[in-house]
This record gives sequence, C-alpha cells and structure tokens, in this order.
Amino acid sequence: MKALVLFSGGVDSTTCLGIAVDKYGAEEVLALSIYYGQKHSKEIEAAEKIAAYYGVKLRTLDLALIFTDSDCSLLKGSSAEIPKESYADQIAETNGSPVSTYVPFRNGLFLSSAASIALSNGCEVIYYGAHSDDAAGNAYPDCSADFNDAINRAIFIGSGDQLRVEAPFIGLTKAQIVAKGLALNVPYELTWSCYEGGDAPCGICGTCRDRAAAFSANDIDDPAITKGV
Repeated sequence: MKALVLFSGGVDSTTCLGIAVDKYGAEEVLALSIYYGQKHSKEIEAAEKIAAYYGVKLRTLDLALIFTDSDCSLLKGSSAEIPKESYADQIAETNGSPVSTYVPFRNGLFLSSAASIALSNGCEVIYYGAHSDDAAGNAYPDCSADFNDAINRAIFIGSGDQLRVEAPFIGLTKAQIVAKGLALNVPYELTWSCYEGGDAPCGICGTCRDRAAAFSANDIDDPAITKGV
C-alpha cells in the first residue's frame, strides 16, 4: 500500500481519506481507526461505513489502556462534563492551556503507532487531519504546525527515511477543508463529529459548533444533520 490515513470518521479525517483515495486509488490506501476509551462508539461506526463507501481496508487499534489515568472529558473514565461552549470560550477559561477535550498527546501516540503499521504495510506516507482551527489558542497543541514538523522529522528519521507524515490541512481552517471535500464529493452525510453519543449530533459541543460553521461558510447545511445521521 502507498498511504495510511489516521481515520476517526469525522470531517477532517474523511476529507484526508478522500484526498488519499483520489491520489493513490482505494486499493493503495489503508485507513486506521483508533479506540482510545471514548464515551461512545459513534466515531468507529462512522469510520466503518465510510471505509466501506470508499472500498478501502480498515484497521482498528485499541489504545484505551494508555489513557486510563486521564481526566479528559471525552473518556469513559472521566466524570467531567463535555463542554458546550465554543472553543474560543473554552480557551478563555483555561487561560491558554489545552481544553478539557484534549486527550494527552493523542496525535503523538496515534502517529507513532501508525508509523509501525504503515511501515509493516509498505506505506510511504501517513495522512492526518490536523488543522489551524484546532491548534488555535493552544486548544490542541498536537495539531500545531510546530508539532507536525517535529513528528514528521522524527518519523522520517526513525523509519530510515522511508516514511513521512502529511498534514494537508495544517494551515487551513475547517471551512477550507470542507470546501476541498465538497470538490471531491466526500460523503459528509456518513461522518460523525459530535462528542456526545446520542442518536443525532448534539449541535452545541465545541466540535458540533465548528462543524456547523464550516458548512455554513460553504453555503451548505451539514449533510449529516439534514440526512438524519
């Protein structure tokens, strides 16, 4: 295979998958979905549907044990409520520290694990969907350009110059990501981003708010909501 895509089943990673499939073909792309102890399984379920849509091989990995001691509000072991405010409001409350939905060094761990799997499958590149909105204000520091440059260099060196990391959205907003995905006919109606695990997206958590704004900026209603996913 040529490319491994870190794949959550959300807007950003699904757009990454669409880009990889468009470039390499479905038979050359491996999608990797990671369970890390989330409070619900909606992400994994969405990933399975989207992988089937594209006809790509999907690998899953369980890393929940590593985050057992974390009080991240996304995780089953946490008693903290998932914030309903925008990320801007959350960052104002944390005085620049990562928000409560930050999973400790998640992208570092995910990319390191992905590197081993990618090398074992002959891949030359790992794609992941970090973007400027997530990095803004230090909400998710492992989505920043500095982090991406560092992890890319570490993986390239550690793989014997065989494997690189590609973050095609590192300088883009979520609205710009959606614009790229719409041009590729990405099946956004199948995606799931909400931090809650209800029958439908809650519409008020930070990621729901960001998602709605991204589609609105492209003059389109969120397909996952309008189609009742």
